[in-house]
Amino acid sequence: MRSRARIYTRAAIAGLAALTAACSTATSSPTSDRSDMLVLADAQPLGEYNPINGYGELGVSPLYDGLMRPQSQSDNTIPELVPALAASQPISNPDHTVWDVALREGVNFHDGTPLDAGDVVATYRSVLDPGTGSEIAASYDMIDTVTAVDELHVQFVLRYPYADFPARLLLGIAPSELIADGPARDSQLNTRPVGTGPYTLTELRPDQAVFKANPNYWAGEPEVTNLVLTYEPDDNTRAQHMRSGALSGTVIPPLLASSFTDPAVSIVAVRTADWRGVSLPSTNPFTSDERARIALNIGVDRDSIIEHVLAGYGEPASTPFNDVYGDSYNPHAAFDYAPEEAKRILDDAGWIPAADGIRTKGSHRAEFTLMYPASDTTRRDLAHAFASAVQPLGIDVSLHGATWDEIERHAQSAAILLGGGDKPYSIDTQVYETLHSRSPNTPTYSNPANFTIPGVDEALESARRSTDPHVRTAAYQQVQDAYIQHPTHVFLAFLDHTYATTDNTWDTGPLVLEPHTHGTTWGPWWNVARWQR
Repeated sequence: MRSRARIYTRAAIAGLAALTAACSTATSSPTSDRSDMLVLADAQPLGEYNPINGYGELGVSPLYDGLMRPQSQSDNTIPELVPALAASQPISNPDHTVWDVALREGVNFHDGTPLDAGDVVATYRSVLDPGTGSEIAASYDMIDTVTAVDELHVQFVLRYPYADFPARLLLGIAPSELIADGPARDSQLNTRPVGTGPYTLTELRPDQAVFKANPNYWAGEPEVTNLVLTYEPDDNTRAQHMRSGALSGTVIPPLLASSFTDPAVSIVAVRTADWRGVSLPSTNPFTSDERARIALNIGVDRDSIIEHVLAGYGEPASTPFNDVYGDSYNPHAAFDYAPEEAKRILDDAGWIPAADGIRTKGSHRAEFTLMYPASDTTRRDLAHAFASAVQPLGIDVSLHGATWDEIERHAQSAAILLGGGDKPYSIDTQVYETLHSRSPNTPTYSNPANFTIPGVDEALESARRSTDPHVRTAAYQQVQDAYIQHPTHVFLAFLDHTYATTDNTWDTGPLVLEPHTHGTTWGPWWNVARWQR
């Protein structure tokens, strides 16, 4: 596996001049000191800035602050969660069912209105309101009530003990008067966000968003005074703009990142808890056979896939548990590459090669469809690599690139090249929905086949609700042991997120372990408001 780059190459930002004309048309008063501007290209559409629907949910956003925020020493460990809009660490009762949070005094929203407990209450209640259709509501279902004790004191009462609750206090807070009834996707906050964060949005177009430093930010005005984010979905176009010197930085797929040779551009690889894997359908005669699922897992050479598809930017994954979880991680819960053993297991299970080499059992063939989002080149390449890896075992995997809407219609009948790890700062939210039997609130792509692994639901519930760290550690170890015996996916890799950047003489501070979500809000720029000369 490739060692991760951590040193930025020093180079002049001469290429920013190329965007002067473009930026001046997008902003009413372009900055005169371009050394304090960053121009970043992202692969994801701009907008959707409503925290009620999950924007900035992990406390990393130029626009919003949560009650807490991540503070990182490196991307090799779970970051510490420290107060942001909270005045101090939250205080719980002994069984972790009541949490009290005191608010920081003197904080104002971008529109000048003061932050108070009512804004926190309104934000959380809106997430929990079924009428908003919040995409993140299931992650907060432990909350029974949230109330304002006084103007600077909020109390959360939970439905059950939850020791990881501080990780749910990263949610960005919006002004109560701008939180309207109705679907979160229709809120004005999506395009006209108002938060307490270090930057304000001054202009938004489909192809460009312009942010300016908040001079009244409670933690001090950022030294990087201007951010210009452009939307460019094509990977090669972003790479070309990076090579031409037109950008300060961009997100880039790993194979493309490995092709950069310009000394003025550095590739920064960030460790993540973001996994890629194949969910297996329970309705397919082949993948519904547990022995076939075990054979699939030991028949795939994960190291080879990481080397050839991810250019070395990643780590093998057999489960959604990453070693950053310390004692809760079981290094022995892994599938070793053993293709001959995989063939033996399939033989013993009655899946016998036919004349065309594809195994059959009665009238059923060892075949299934693997769907992936057609616009995601990394998932496409992983899907092709997986299909190629299992073909010698006598398994026929048909590949189908599609939109997410089409994939959702086949979520239970087809395999899907999925990603996960969207809330990794709590081990509970890293693994619970992926491995637990589905409930009415489970997101579509969490255990889409609704497999139930013997003993895992009970162990996950025990870990979630226990206040004893030793009980939780033992439960998570039990979950991993059970999963290796009864797999439901073929987890392939934890990705390193790769970014291209020019050195701009800033002290950027440490990287942070990243979630599934990435892009120019993350990478070297996750803490841009704290950059210093």
